[in-house]
Amino acid sequence: MATNIELNETLLSKAMRLGGMRTKKEAVNQALSEYVQRREQLKILDFFGTVDMDPDYDYKKQRKVK
Repeated sequence: MATNIELNETLLSKAMRLGGMRTKKEAVNQALSEYVQRREQLKILDFFGTVDMDPDYDYKKQRKVK
């Protein structure tokens, strides 16, 4: 899909240099991929406090099983 957007050239150049990308397209695709991954990881935080822990669960018991 062809898209025309104005990008900060300084920021784009720095991203390309840091990531070792040869093209602007590679840099933008990598940045979008990392952005989506980060946002999906943040969704995990919504689950904290929603799982009831079993007070009788002994995690050390599993370590003794051979």
